Amino acid sequence: MAFFSGGGSRRTGTVPEPVNVTNGAVLDSAHVGDIVGALGSIGQHDTTEGRSRWQRFRMLLAIMGPGLIVMVGDNDAGGVATYAQAGQNYGMALVWVLALLIPVLYVNQEMVVRLGAVTGVGHARLIFDRFGKFWGAFSVGDLFIVNALTIVTEFIGVSLALTYLGLPKSIGVPLAAVLLFAVVAGGSFRRWERFLFALIALNVVMFPLVFLVGPDVSKSAEGVIPSLPGGLNVDLLLLMVAMVGTTVAPWQLFFQQSNIVDKRITPRWIRYERMDLRIGIVVVMVGAICIMAAAAFGLAPELAGGFTDAGAIADGLHDHVGKTAGALFAILLLDTSLVGANAVGLATTYALGDTFRRRHSLHWKLSEAPAFYLGYAALLGVAAAVAFSPDHVLGLITQGVQALAGVLLPSATVFLVLLCNDKAVLGPWVNTMRQNIIAGVIVWTLVLLSLSLTAATFFPNLTTGQLEIFFGFGAFVGLLGGLAIAFARRRTERKETEQIAADLGGLDPDQVEELDSTALTRAERKAILDQDRDSWRTPALDTLERPAFSPLRMAGMIALRSYLALAVILVVVKVVQSISSA
Repeated sequence: MAFFSGGGSRRTGTVPEPVNVTNGAVLDSAHVGDIVGALGSIGQHDTTEGRSRWQRFRMLLAIMGPGLIVMVGDNDAGGVATYAQAGQNYGMALVWVLALLIPVLYVNQEMVVRLGAVTGVGHARLIFDRFGKFWGAFSVGDLFIVNALTIVTEFIGVSLALTYLGLPKSIGVPLAAVLLFAVVAGGSFRRWERFLFALIALNVVMFPLVFLVGPDVSKSAEGVIPSLPGGLNVDLLLLMVAMVGTTVAPWQLFFQQSNIVDKRITPRWIRYERMDLRIGIVVVMVGAICIMAAAAFGLAPELAGGFTDAGAIADGLHDHVGKTAGALFAILLLDTSLVGANAVGLATTYALGDTFRRRHSLHWKLSEAPAFYLGYAALLGVAAAVAFSPDHVLGLITQGVQALAGVLLPSATVFLVLLCNDKAVLGPWVNTMRQNIIAGVIVWTLVLLSLSLTAATFFPNLTTGQLEIFFGFGAFVGLLGGLAIAFARRRTERKETEQIAADLGGLDPDQVEELDSTALTRAERKAILDQDRDSWRTPALDTLERPAFSPLRMAGMIALRSYLALAVILVVVKVVQSISSA
């Protein structure tokens, strides 16, 4: 049985792309075959039927990877800096923000799980093929710019950590870049995933770190109750948007979908990949709270509100807790920076491979996919060079990048929701009404956060009460919008029913709806749907008719993009002002 094997990655020849249409939408021949993971393998045609509980558990171990890696990549250098800043400046008062992000994480990433497993292509390719070059260029352009800056923050983290540990930046940063490239360019998906799992295992240093700082459990628990320490102002809003941006970043959508494709996970394994995602979310939330607690309880009261960068946190822990605490924080920062640089870099080169239809798989050797690996090397090289900028500038860039990611997230999420409602792409795997409601609430909440940050930047004297009125009004507008969408959808479904009734010889539409609701029991419907889902794959994308945007939807998309462009400019202005006053 293939899932017991421990052998290396297998490729069946070097068939040029695109692969035969029998593989549906799949673009790269390396994306078809056995699942080969760090902890086991599963044959291309294996199923769970007739397997024991132990065998199914081993199958889960073989599947594990994309969800865990993308979530741990969340707690990268920018994440460590942002959570540490929240802890140092506000104690544990912002834990509630993390708690609210748990469903956002799961809903967003579960959608890309389905997209990756069902379509067999990356997120960028889907946007280009379903929405055209204009919107595809916007989406990939956003990703490339933010990801390039994010990789810079990863090397900032590497530099700060290694400097604290006694290795000069001039040696440590280039060494880290070479290490990251060597692991990726080895031509083995399994070897790459095992390296990432080893880095993830190093996250255990967070537990002795928290033990050393001696957190107050009751105070930490109080942080779950929503509060706005010091009132809602532009600085707190910027930090909250940064927490959103580092916890639910756009690159995660692109990385996990492409990594699922690269690991050859198909629809029959979606339940296992969802479990992988849940495990990853638990890990990332525990890590975020530990980092926040280390800064909140490990630094002296006189350091509260004086955050500069993650390196200063390590120094502060060294001075006020002990050298072991400082070293553990530096090791954690180094570890998370390496995971983040690896994942964000791959998210970018996966997307570029999708965009230009080049080979983009870790199963290929360097000589077989030179554009994929050289693009990754170029990203690492440029980011490593920028990491030699002055320290005070780098610290502010780190926070600014996370805020940019938070501002751009609504746009990425809108494309995600649209794709997950595209029946031609997902067939029986499209979003349910409940999933669309939750996703709609998430998108609108992110838009309101972004709008509030823009307003607070334009009008810094806005009071907490005025901002609360704004959020209340925004919630009311969102409710009206949701009702309008539900009404429009009901009208569309009614028209479809009336057309079916007319085709059947002039039946009463109400009779057709009643027949549809009583023909099968819920259990029968579920059994048929599950059977259809396990074998359904997206047809070749160039055979599908592109969905048309209604004038209203087009206007909404253009308005969203225009606003987000303005919001990005304002975030940049805010960061530049902070640098100038530093």
